[in-house]
Amino acid sequence: MSETSRERFQSTLCRARKIAVLTGAGVSAESGIPTFRGAGGLWRRYEATSLASPEAWRRDPGLVWEFYNHRRERALGCAPNPGHHALAQLEARWREAGRAFTLITQNIDGLHEKAGSRSPVRLHGSLWQVRCLSCGSVTENRDVPITPAFAGSGSPDPEAPARRFTAAELPRCGCGGVLRPHVVWFGEALQESDLAAAAAGVEGCDLLLVVGTSAVVYPAAGFVPMAKRHGALIAEVNVEPSAISGLCDVVFTGGSGAILPSLLDVTPA
Repeated sequence: MSETSRERFQSTLCRARKIAVLTGAGVSAESGIPTFRGAGGLWRRYEATSLASPEAWRRDPGLVWEFYNHRRERALGCAPNPGHHALAQLEARWREAGRAFTLITQNIDGLHEKAGSRSPVRLHGSLWQVRCLSCGSVTENRDVPITPAFAGSGSPDPEAPARRFTAAELPRCGCGGVLRPHVVWFGEALQESDLAAAAAGVEGCDLLLVVGTSAVVYPAAGFVPMAKRHGALIAEVNVEPSAISGLCDVVFTGGSGAILPSLLDVTPA
């Protein structure tokens, strides 16, 4: 990274009255959370994206819950990395100074919250929430395994023996309805309230920081042009150039855990 880019970024950051940050899978990958994309993105013999869908749920909800039970187990054993902590500390300083800060994340693992981030906008939901298909209630659930029937299941090993879970073994709401992960699956619409909160955070911001994501899938793809229209400085932190690098004013190449702690170590001017 050039010192000029760093100085420009930190100068804008110090003066910023309103900051928006968008994070993606790259931030969590540094904590050991699988991205399930590209090479090695398989769970057993399944493309992970094929399990994160309403069609997969209709075919075999037990298999889908096995997959998410495995993801919950993995996330439970992972800790926030220095990038998560740097963002949480930046947020605390800006809020204390009476300035606006919005963290928007595509991640569902809860590591931002573990690091101390307050009320991040979770575009894709949360691993730690469930939704009842009967009454529609959304509740926090940190049970691992999700029900006793899933204990010892969920191995990603392609040779793991397949088993079918009965309807009685699926997690249930107090009303008796079946619970599903409260995450946004492929083919599903994002929550309008989350979209509105994200847009409000980006609209009119002085600085938009994009970390660990290429931001090419909507609605995230719309945040960079939105911020740019209002004259915001657009900064990117990614391990390699992405599809939005050409739209950014400053680009820092490397892991967020290595770059963010010193880059964000500033106080409001």
